[in-house]
Amino acid sequence: MIPRYSRPRMARIWTEENKFQTWLEVELAALEAMAQHGLVPKEAVAQIREKARFDVQRIEEIEVQTRHDVIAFLTNVAEYVGDEGRYLHYALTSSDILDTANALRLRQAADLLLEDLDLMMAVLKDRALEFKHTVCIGRSHGIHAEPMTFGLKFALWYAEMKRHRERLLRARAVVSVGKFSGAVGTFAHLPPAIEETACALLNLTPAPLATQVIQRDRYAEYFTTLALIGGSLEKIAVEIRHLQRTEVREAEEFFRAGQKGSSAMPHKRNPVLSENITGLSRLLRGNALAAMENMVLWHERDISHSSVERIIAPDSTILLDFMLGRLTGLLKNLLVYPDNMKKNLELTRGLIFSQRLMLELVRKGITREDAYLMVQGPAMRVWQAENLDFPSLIRQDAEIARHLTKEEIDAVFALSEYLKHVDFLFQRVFGD
Repeated sequence: MIPRYSRPRMARIWTEENKFQTWLEVELAALEAMAQHGLVPKEAVAQIREKARFDVQRIEEIEVQTRHDVIAFLTNVAEYVGDEGRYLHYALTSSDILDTANALRLRQAADLLLEDLDLMMAVLKDRALEFKHTVCIGRSHGIHAEPMTFGLKFALWYAEMKRHRERLLRARAVVSVGKFSGAVGTFAHLPPAIEETACALLNLTPAPLATQVIQRDRYAEYFTTLALIGGSLEKIAVEIRHLQRTEVREAEEFFRAGQKGSSAMPHKRNPVLSENITGLSRLLRGNALAAMENMVLWHERDISHSSVERIIAPDSTILLDFMLGRLTGLLKNLLVYPDNMKKNLELTRGLIFSQRLMLELVRKGITREDAYLMVQGPAMRVWQAENLDFPSLIRQDAEIARHLTKEEIDAVFALSEYLKHVDFLFQRVFGD
């Protein structure tokens, strides 16, 4: 991933240094397991652990000749270890190391993403509580529907992120598996006990059954989970973009002193952070599709998945880490305009109370179809004439007056009825 979208902690996981470090951890865990089961001398393992080193530049030099990255790595480590190096990689195949080490790095990445989610959820909760009773219009199809509160938007996003956190924990567990079962997964040269011990040392679960590789449905679940999280971040970003439109302007990205919105128009304040998140989420979805394509390999293994994973593993985790950090900051500093919310709430001159009026008529014994028509007639007149307002028309409507008293009509247009269950909804989401 390009530096522009890379944050240091996540980027470090995908450095060559950390890649080879996890390879070394896996090789040492296998050796330790073999020593515990009497397959290699414990003294040799102790010496290897003490001497084992690697040099990234040297590995790259060797790979130019070998055209095989694992062999280049092993050759370099053996240069430090000496004669005991003959025990390195004993009875193992490259994918025993690669896939088991991949599990370690994907787990490291998931741990950082879980921290990111926790930070975002904390901000969402704070802002939900801040605007718990700030009334705004709810929209469906982009059209004014009925009143709600702005805090409910944040509460909704919080609940969604809570589900994503659970998904990511499951995906983390799904990829946290290792294998030391050899070329086609049959344990032809090492007993299963070696795998169980080595995986325990790495805090991984042994794959119940593998071929030469860990099966890629696990990776597909992991990267699909990242794409799902990205989809929700885009959902939030698109909402902010809509709310920032000049005609709406109920919320707005924070605009720093000295910031420029346009090279041509000095007045511009654009939702550039939200637009950026919208774009990056597309890459996560594309990478998830690539991960699903990787599930299909020839027989017990080919390497068509390998080149793909070299790209999507760092790119997806680095991107999502960046997106979560960016959106968390955006939400924390989001500018909110309750006065504009009130103005927009009144924009349709009372039409937003139409359903409540219809239901009140139904409660009086009128059929739903007849009540709908009684309300729709005045509502359409308000849409067509800017000098009319819905409450006034209803109070002058003789047919409606035959069924509802003045007090009952006044009660129809009370905002409080739309907000009476906000506390209940917050209790459902936050539990406190």
